[in-house]
Amino acid sequence: MSRPVFRSAVWLGFYILILWSWWMMFQMSRDMDLDWIGRPGPIGQAMAAMDPRMDMYMPMAEFAPLFWMWAIMMAAMMLPTLVPTLRSYDDLIRSANGTRAGWLGVLLGYFLVWVGFASVITGLQLALLFGGAIDMLGIAKSPYLAAGLLMVVGAFQFTRAKEVCHGVCHAPMTYFLGHWRTGFAGGMRMGLGLGAFCVGCCWGFMALGFVGGVMSLLWMGLATLFMVFEKLPQIGHAVTRPMGFVLISGGLALLVHHIAYGG
Repeated sequence: MSRPVFRSAVWLGFYILILWSWWMMFQMSRDMDLDWIGRPGPIGQAMAAMDPRMDMYMPMAEFAPLFWMWAIMMAAMMLPTLVPTLRSYDDLIRSANGTRAGWLGVLLGYFLVWVGFASVITGLQLALLFGGAIDMLGIAKSPYLAAGLLMVVGAFQFTRAKEVCHGVCHAPMTYFLGHWRTGFAGGMRMGLGLGAFCVGCCWGFMALGFVGGVMSLLWMGLATLFMVFEKLPQIGHAVTRPMGFVLISGGLALLVHHIAYGG
């Protein structure tokens, strides 16, 4: 197989993986009878009405199926944000001593970090669930928790940690030039590093799933779209802090609304 054909096949496989991840999330949402914002449909509401206790035996209360859901969600949401990074490495294949094996290593290393994060947030969700802070669909029961999450994630957009992590994600070529390793193992090592910075940059938008609902396709789509914008070279730096203002304002509005009308 010629190099151009192999390159095209690898990129096609990458995009197929993204589409498969979104299809799996759609299928899981449909199997759980959830609407596009992650709320129960008629069947789910009827089952809960018959026996409100039965939800504690649903897969969302068990580590393995919940981790599987989060791992697929990480693929669906975070792989699209990796496109600029993989394109940067692609340039180094042609201009330096990068290899297609190294390209695959970067992808694998990046994904392994996000799978690790999926295990952490799975444990967090179960702790919040059995602690009574969220419901079975991963939605915060208290408006104070939801408002607090919005404001904390919004405030993080202005921190030095966000600036450093976003700087690496926004300019992956600089990271490659400063941490260059050859071959598959070298690519995976760089992918692990890039994945760690990416988690540091984007963890807050994963946590906001507890506000919008972790099975909400609307939240997933909007969060993915913003994270892609945030990593685009032309506009990435221009959207980070405005989003911080939006999130903080949303948290304050939710808090004021609850105090004024929620009792």
